[in-house]
Amino acid sequence: FLVASLDGEAVGCGGWRSFGDDGKVAEVKRMYTAPAARRRGVARRLLAAIAESARRHGRRRMILETGDRQPEAVKLYLAAGYQRIDDFGFYRDAPGVISLGRDL
Repeated sequence: FLVASLDGEAVGCGGWRSFGDDGKVAEVKRMYTAPAARRRGVARRLLAAIAESARRHGRRRMILETGDRQPEAVKLYLAAGYQRIDDFGFYRDAPGVISLGRDL
């Protein structure tokens, strides 16, 4: 789990956890950027740091779930190279779920 800060103040967070049994996939969890810090590149840098941490721990693919009510998040993930994948996990049958993934 990582915390992003600006001028000594926590302004974002996110992490990853292992997904599946093969030890090659990581799931992005709890991405958040404080409203005052948005549009400053915090989320982009945080997402890159999460991917790098997962890669250092042997993961080869990242997956995540978001929703159609978070268009800014979807735009961020698509710009970072994520693509639509089959829905998975707890929210796989939920309306509005958007599942994305990318190789590391």
